[in-house]
Amino acid sequence: MIHHILLTSAILWLLYGDFYTNHLRWPELANCVTVPRTKKPAMPKTPPKPKKSQEQKKPTTATKSTESPTPKPKRKRQETKKATKEPDRKILVAVDFGTTFSGIAWAQTRQPEVPSIIIQWPDATSDGLEGVSSDKVPTEITYDGENYRWGFQIEDSKQRHQWFKLALDSSQACDMKLAYRYPDPLACPPPYDAEKLATDFMTALRQHTVRVLRHKIPESALLSTPIEYIITVPAMWSDMAQAKTRACAEAAGMGAGAALHIVSEPEAAACFALPALDPHGIKIGDTFMICDAGGGTVDLITYKVSGLKPILKLAEASPGSGSACGATILNRRFREYLDGKLENEDGYDDEVLDEAMKRFEGIVKRQFRGTFGEEFQIPVPGLADNKKLGIRKNRMTLSGIDVGAIFEPVVKEVLALVTGQIKAARRSVKAIVLVGGFGQNSFLRDAIREEVKSSNVEVLQSPCSWTAVVQGALMMGLASTSPAFATVAISGRSARKYYGTNCGLQHLDLEHGNARKIWDACSGFYRTYMMEWFIEKGNLVKEDKPVRLSYQRKRLVSRGSLTTISTTIYCSSDPQNSGAPKYVEDETVTPLVRVEADLSRLPAHQIPRKRGADGKMYYHVDYAIQVTFMSAYTSYELLYGGVNYGRVTSEYV
Repeated sequence: MIHHILLTSAILWLLYGDFYTNHLRWPELANCVTVPRTKKPAMPKTPPKPKKSQEQKKPTTATKSTESPTPKPKRKRQETKKATKEPDRKILVAVDFGTTFSGIAWAQTRQPEVPSIIIQWPDATSDGLEGVSSDKVPTEITYDGENYRWGFQIEDSKQRHQWFKLALDSSQACDMKLAYRYPDPLACPPPYDAEKLATDFMTALRQHTVRVLRHKIPESALLSTPIEYIITVPAMWSDMAQAKTRACAEAAGMGAGAALHIVSEPEAAACFALPALDPHGIKIGDTFMICDAGGGTVDLITYKVSGLKPILKLAEASPGSGSACGATILNRRFREYLDGKLENEDGYDDEVLDEAMKRFEGIVKRQFRGTFGEEFQIPVPGLADNKKLGIRKNRMTLSGIDVGAIFEPVVKEVLALVTGQIKAARRSVKAIVLVGGFGQNSFLRDAIREEVKSSNVEVLQSPCSWTAVVQGALMMGLASTSPAFATVAISGRSARKYYGTNCGLQHLDLEHGNARKIWDACSGFYRTYMMEWFIEKGNLVKEDKPVRLSYQRKRLVSRGSLTTISTTIYCSSDPQNSGAPKYVEDETVTPLVRVEADLSRLPAHQIPRKRGADGKMYYHVDYAIQVTFMSAYTSYELLYGGVNYGRVTSEYV
């Protein structure tokens, strides 16, 4: 049996738009009649630039005078100093809200070259800065009535809530099979929902951050300086999960609106890790994959270099992917291994298990290289010598074959993600850069190298791998305050799914056949509703070039004032890559967000009325919804009559 496992493990180790709608479409709307537009909405009006002074210019129609003109007194010019505009004074706090561990980094915009990582955390005996020293804190929380303890404050033997971050995204259940297969025995059934747990934990992070800042910054400066937070989320996060994370951060007191930033974890890691590569070895067109392998999840995104000067410019080469197959699964598999091997031994209890788990976490998991001859000594205090089990003098021998079997399914899952990313990129990948705690593991690195060696892909480990995400998030935050702080620019992101609306088109028998049709009394013809995808899966979307959707609404005047417009945006992940669905009834099409525009802000006289084909009066509203795709969230704005009315209300469904 041992030889069979050895052979199996060895084999597995080796194997291991810019888009503007030029077509007129009519999204579905209850109680409203939709008709085609005749014009695009005008661009948002901007104030006219002030004209230059004409005092120094001669009048073009002046005639010569025979008398000398009376000299006018010269005006004294006001002395003005041209100073370089400094960025507004802010304190930026980046929060890597992780599945198993979380980290915090901060900097002042007036001193961006002096970033700090919080390394002091409260423990069970201290509520201040005299506790545990670590780059990160466990993402764990436990309750005692109305009070809670978090991170290192929780005693080793006490039950706690873990992995609640992943519960924010119910759509990822299919990517959590390993997490469900190996649950943590100390995790207690949550009496609270994931939002409650995440909000309380983020509150603890914020409160601790403020305590740290009070020791680093004078009180007067701290009170007068705004604090902005940057929160990281996985690349595989759904739009709803991004919105939930933002809501939890807002409820935790981390700001709101434009003062709260949500960014992608692997994108943040790329901003930190890629500038550290040899600049002379990077060329435009090169493709790099970021593999963020953490304790709970593994996230991947592939980037193509689109520019080198003045800063490194990147564009996503394929949509991000990921799974809950992080390093914590190894701990849970090791525990299962111990229980199966020692459960019948006298003296095997929680204390023995705790000692063994500490050795596996601190030594075995970090030092294992995948060689057959490796052996590790695991403490099992109080257990009698047993040659068959490899126990002698309170220590049990753990062979390299046994450790390899523990690693096998986790590494296999990561390799599948890596090969899937390479295929999705549809181009040669120059290097894979590993970040995250699990990304430091030598066995994982070597397994990936073996998997991609035929493609001549380099596999590199980033320095400061465990904190790469939080440091990169801070760099992104600084860059958003001033371009001078930017070291990397993400010029475009690859859409992870189709985005569109259910629009009414004039029914044409030759084109639409027997498709369901609805009579449009205002226009005097039938309409067939079909999906109009304004973003297709794989499209490159850019922050500085938002998508504009042009719509027209008509509503019977007799039905009352037109005060709001509600538009539902749908999405399709198209998991089988079968192409864009035509109809909203397709099983892959799901409602994503309902965007509601408040027309009560528009003057009543600006809403025109026209007579329809049925002789009745209708309100006519031509408007546009502007969609901006950011790193890890999407904003929606309403434009009407050439004026930008700001962000509209959006509710994820």
